Amino acid sequence: MSSTGEQLRDHLESPRGHGHVPDGAHTGAAGGAACGDVIRISLALEHDSPDGRIADAGFDASGCGASIAAGSATVSLLRGSTLLDAARIGASDIAAELGGLIPAKRHAAELAADALHRALGGAARADATLASSERRTLVAMSGGVDSAVAALLLANAGREAVAVTLELWSDAENDGELSCCSAQAVRGARALAHELGMPHLSIDLREEFRAGVVEDWLADHAAGLTPNPCVRCNGSVRLDAMLELADRLGSETLATGHYARVHDEHDAPPLLRVAADMRKDQSYVLAALAPESLARLRFPLGGMDKQQVRELAEQAGLAVARKRESQDLCFLAGTRHSHFLERHGGLRPRPGPIVDFYGGGVLGEHAGAHAYTVGQRHGLGISAPEPLYVLATDTNANTVTVGPRPALLSSELTVRSATLHRDAGRVDGLRIRAHGRRFDCRLPGGELAGRHEHVAIELRQPVERTAPGQLACLYSGELVVGHGTIS
Repeated sequence: MSSTGEQLRDHLESPRGHGHVPDGAHTGAAGGAACGDVIRISLALEHDSPDGRIADAGFDASGCGASIAAGSATVSLLRGSTLLDAARIGASDIAAELGGLIPAKRHAAELAADALHRALGGAARADATLASSERRTLVAMSGGVDSAVAALLLANAGREAVAVTLELWSDAENDGELSCCSAQAVRGARALAHELGMPHLSIDLREEFRAGVVEDWLADHAAGLTPNPCVRCNGSVRLDAMLELADRLGSETLATGHYARVHDEHDAPPLLRVAADMRKDQSYVLAALAPESLARLRFPLGGMDKQQVRELAEQAGLAVARKRESQDLCFLAGTRHSHFLERHGGLRPRPGPIVDFYGGGVLGEHAGAHAYTVGQRHGLGISAPEPLYVLATDTNANTVTVGPRPALLSSELTVRSATLHRDAGRVDGLRIRAHGRRFDCRLPGGELAGRHEHVAIELRQPVERTAPGQLACLYSGELVVGHGTIS
């Protein structure tokens, strides 16, 4: 028998850690009804270990013999390793431990790798206490070109980059390949990190994401608001979880592939600064970051443009160099907005009148006030001598009010739950959409830095009103100095 066959037979006949679950273990599982194979990997870290030493590991598996062998091979690779050593283990390493697997059996190694990394993520998030390292930086990796190049730049600068990917949403009706936070995206990011020679950890944040982002998004729609879930996710869910993980991994800093910069001011907390490439600037969706979080963030791409980033990826031979970007919200990838609202929020079609702003007459019928947003022009299904825009929605009365563009213009705006990082006198600009125009403005109330229930904004020229619920991002030149929710 070949050495390859001998290694596989050895793990089949004498599986390491089969049926063993260590005390205090974290378990990750992969597989299911679709393939019939399931692998569970369980591991425990040494208590207060400065290098995250793995104290013990075991596995269980059902299905084909290759699944049992892959589980055993994974336990063998874990023995004597540290958390970050284990975070470098992928399906190819598991297959190699078995002497190689034919393509038909490769699936078992992939399941074992998925189960392993789910266990590692749970252990890292709950039990890791790695010694602090000035060289170490945690890197948020989505599997796209931006985060890959951010990680590459850090590695080239001599940093010890540790990649992390968050699994935020899982839905059979979504297109996982288009989402930046699906199980497929996690696998792609892991393969990319391993290609770059970096350890990779994945964190299951699906419960927190649903509770802290999706449920609020659904509730806002039911109330007739138009929220921006990316702002909420970055401000209170996603980046906070990664910064907490950075603490456990002994890293003071977290790097991301966002196009933004950090501006330090003497004797004051840092401020977010727009990216050098305004076409890609992401300061708007990062506006809700707390100053203490911003102080720990690094944005390696902030001074670059997209073409430079893609060229660096091509020079490094990265397969993601020309990968297209997702345009959808991560939890909407591949599914219709209206279908998602109905399926997850119970917001079903509910016909009601489209009302004329001036005369009050009924101009047509809509499918539900929750599905429309202030400023919307298309999809009304009515004809008129001039273009009509949604001016207001009322989900209680189930009405949509429309009118001509002049009725949509306003020189004043009120925001609620406002946060000012600097006094109101610094504010000179406003953005009400992620990639929208920057409008000249002032805050006439003269508010001091801090939190305010309501803040009035005066615009230098009338602009189209935006939907209640959206973020108003306040600028001082290139700096983000505050934010609030449009009311």
